[in-house]
Amino acid sequence: MIISTRGRYALRVMIDLAENCNGKYIPMKEVAARQEISLKYLEQILPVLTKNGLVEATHGKCGGYKLSVDPKECTVGMILRLTEGERAVVTCLTGDGECSRQDFCRTKDFWSGLNETINKYIDSYTLADMMKK
Repeated sequence: MIISTRGRYALRVMIDLAENCNGKYIPMKEVAARQEISLKYLEQILPVLTKNGLVEATHGKCGGYKLSVDPKECTVGMILRLTEGERAVVTCLTGDGECSRQDFCRTKDFWSGLNETINKYIDSYTLADMMKK
């Protein structure tokens, strides 16, 4: 499972908002500068987080973004699934392709267990946990 820059940047943005909001909206350009992420890239990431209720946005002179979730309630898994989609360690677990060996595959249980372990791990970390590191 490879996490793209989109997922990694989304996580960094969410941590940044959690650490810097203080109840106020933060301009996108400030987040971009602190995180060394281009504004164009943030313009692709933040709407996904906003649309799915993790971030609030406002426009205008005092516009910007702020978290709309408690950092203790928002998991790394939630963020990655929104920005990366459902991922699996092998394609036969995603349902994207039928495998002719699916009914008798000796490795499927192993891959399924690994996938489950990864999902449990990313769901065990919250933004609050990430802020401590």
